[in-house]
Amino acid sequence: MIGAIPPKTVPESREISNETPFACSSFVKQIQNMEECSALARLKIDNHTARALWLGSHGLAHAPTGPLDTPQLIKQLGFVQLDTIQVVSRAHHHILWSRNQNYREHMLDPLLRSTRQVFEHFTHDASVLPMEFLPMWQRQFSRKKAQVGRSNWFGKYLEPELIDEVLRRIGEHGPLSTKDFETKISGEKTMWKRPPHKMVLDYLWYSGELATSHRDGFTKYYDLAERVYPQDMPKLSDTEQITQLCRTAVNRIGFGTLGEIHKFWEACERAEVQSWWTSDAKNLVETEIQGADGSWTKAVACTDIEERIRTLQNPTSRLRILNPFDPAIRDRKRLARLFGFDYTVEMFVPAIKRKWGYYIYPLLEGNRMVGRIEVKGDRAKGTLTLTKFWTEDTRLRTKQRTDKLEAELKRLAKLAGLREVIWALE
Repeated sequence: MIGAIPPKTVPESREISNETPFACSSFVKQIQNMEECSALARLKIDNHTARALWLGSHGLAHAPTGPLDTPQLIKQLGFVQLDTIQVVSRAHHHILWSRNQNYREHMLDPLLRSTRQVFEHFTHDASVLPMEFLPMWQRQFSRKKAQVGRSNWFGKYLEPELIDEVLRRIGEHGPLSTKDFETKISGEKTMWKRPPHKMVLDYLWYSGELATSHRDGFTKYYDLAERVYPQDMPKLSDTEQITQLCRTAVNRIGFGTLGEIHKFWEACERAEVQSWWTSDAKNLVETEIQGADGSWTKAVACTDIEERIRTLQNPTSRLRILNPFDPAIRDRKRLARLFGFDYTVEMFVPAIKRKWGYYIYPLLEGNRMVGRIEVKGDRAKGTLTLTKFWTEDTRLRTKQRTDKLEAELKRLAKLAGLREVIWALE
């Protein structure tokens, strides 16, 4: 059900299935009815359609095949989160592979090291971003410099003499890693404690004075920003950067609440997003999005939302193994609202309190989250071992779905260079 129509005329929404095509002509008629309705009415998007839009916006609606363009994938998503944990393949590799399974782990580093098509910085977490986004990212360097500089965690380690020494050595010798410095942790060693030089390197990286030159494995090498970042990028005012950040976020997610737009980059204050929301209203479409439970949430959508709806197709019925840090599912509350899927990353939860496990992968099929698995890769042995497999409903545990999972596990094994898939369900 789509269209700016009074609530009392809204028909009941219907659940999407892999066999149910979108009634596109009906959608077009309802969109056309907007002209006949009150100017205050909102575009109402039912849950069936919202899920398909969401998956399409995140590159998960089509089968992950065809020609590979890794820089374009990153641009489409806006950013790809980096993570050190390697249960099978690290999050950034898995996320890109989920969109196109021709991707392999060695393909990301050249975009950073050689062609400089991407850069690394901090969104909600350490991430890789398209280099063309750099002009709107200058304010984030300033914000993070201020935040880090006044934090108790960094503040006491940021001695001017050590900062000057780090900058001097990198300036003279080129890219260096934390292994090239020798300051030591003082006092008690704890899990999160870092030596002073590491704190300084990170502070200068947050502030944009240093940039990631490249990585060896997952070891970061820092260089002077002017030797990594293009120096002919346009200069944008703070207001222009906020506008670009917010518009780019809305275009990436298709629709969202103020809070969801704010959380996309976490490169603006919430009040700044609110101000943009008010001033840029003419470039937004007011909407209401139906949740999996039938409730409605007010939001805004990108300007071409009606065109996206007109050209919408059913998401592929292929079963997909998603990474816990996949951007489509990162906001757990939104995931529950749109898909009715209760999911928590439990790696930082004490083992005795975990409901599912340390590193659990959601399973997407069509427009539904149908289950979750625990799977582990052993690169020395060349094996991928499935240890746990749940479906959201016992009726979903069919031979057809099990066969689909077997096929997808074999594909995931190829990403990590593993030769054999072992079913060892506990």
